[in-house]
Amino acid sequence: MPISPFEDRYKTEMNSIFEEENKLKRWMDVEIALAKVHAKMGTIPKDAVAKLEDGAKKVKTERVKEIEAEIQHDLMAMVRALSEQSGDAGKYVHLGATSYDIEDTATALIFLDAIKTLDSRLETLGSVLRELAKKHKKTVCIGRTHGQHAVPTTYGMKFAIYYQELLRNRERLKEAKKRIGVGKMSGATGTMATFGTKGMEIQAGVMKELGLDSAKVSNQVIQRDRHAEVLCDLALCAALLEKIAKEIRNLQRSEIIEVSEPFGKKQVGSSTMPQKRNPHKCERVCSLARLVRANVLTAIENIALEHERDLTNSANERAIFGESFICVDYMALEMTKILKDLEFFPENIEANLALTHGLIMSERLMIALTDESVMGKGKAIGRQEAHELVREMAQKAFKEKKDLKALVKEKKLLPNSELETIFDPHTYIGMAERIVEEAIRD
Repeated sequence: MPISPFEDRYKTEMNSIFEEENKLKRWMDVEIALAKVHAKMGTIPKDAVAKLEDGAKKVKTERVKEIEAEIQHDLMAMVRALSEQSGDAGKYVHLGATSYDIEDTATALIFLDAIKTLDSRLETLGSVLRELAKKHKKTVCIGRTHGQHAVPTTYGMKFAIYYQELLRNRERLKEAKKRIGVGKMSGATGTMATFGTKGMEIQAGVMKELGLDSAKVSNQVIQRDRHAEVLCDLALCAALLEKIAKEIRNLQRSEIIEVSEPFGKKQVGSSTMPQKRNPHKCERVCSLARLVRANVLTAIENIALEHERDLTNSANERAIFGESFICVDYMALEMTKILKDLEFFPENIEANLALTHGLIMSERLMIALTDESVMGKGKAIGRQEAHELVREMAQKAFKEKKDLKALVKEKKLLPNSELETIFDPHTYIGMAERIVEEAIRD
């Protein structure tokens, strides 16, 4: 029975990258790459490589675990299991290497695979956001600042903002690949002493075999700022997904209900309140974002290891690396599903535009009072005077629950012919349509 929800409830394709079987495979990939370089340099027989490759195919995770239970060292358990299956070539396994030459180099390979998988997921999400921005670039809605009605905007603007932020997150992960895609073959304190004068050549050769860059300098480990950077980038991805989810949750409130996450025909919202349509999918996304952020702190604390290294990073990295990647991958998958079937309530969008009885058009009214082309020559007033005048009328309309346009009519501040346009929120979205088009242009 799984203990972690990432083993079943939140499981995605990402799991296979961080499972023990794949970690073991990646360890052996590094061991074989080292053997290939040794063979090319004449340190070991050339036919040893084929025997090691064949042996790697026969190694079972169960056998490695059995050995580890006896010797209490996971990497050395793999070395012994591979040696067992490789005949006389087994004596060449791990020649000149230390554990973290293998483990950290393999971790780089795992991170690169994970970033590639996540980027594909984010690309799909981006396509959905882009289509929503395009479809709703003219869907006018009320904008809210400080939780209060502000001036009109469009749903296309909301989705375009998310789309652009997603592109930045993908770019950050792409940049991080340059710094996480490094390995080492430098020994117990980074001096390459076990390889003698051939250390640089061996390290470069192994990394070339694996498609990685060489760490220019290391101690017993690859420095943890690299891993912390990736987890920070994952946290930024999670924050965007939380941002989208939180907006949907707020817009789904009963008193707003402009949009709603999908709700299945047989879905149950509450065990006691049959009417409930809880935004539980979006709430789950917000909840998981907190976990990803929390893992960043641990990753940053792992940077300051003692001297040439201690083991305080090891245990927590078994959790935070896979957990963070799987978590963000699941969140992106869920958000893609939510957005694909996002439900809109046009009548409520319109009702909310009219909720404050024209107060949301105060800004436009103020600007109109300063414009001679609207007021007539010599009749326009200064901006500050216009602001105060409209502010007083807006407060009066709010307190007396009157329509702002009606008060303006009473005062005869503007020609009646201008009032319909000034108080039409659908015609006060500025360059929103063009902004969206520019934002989603590939």
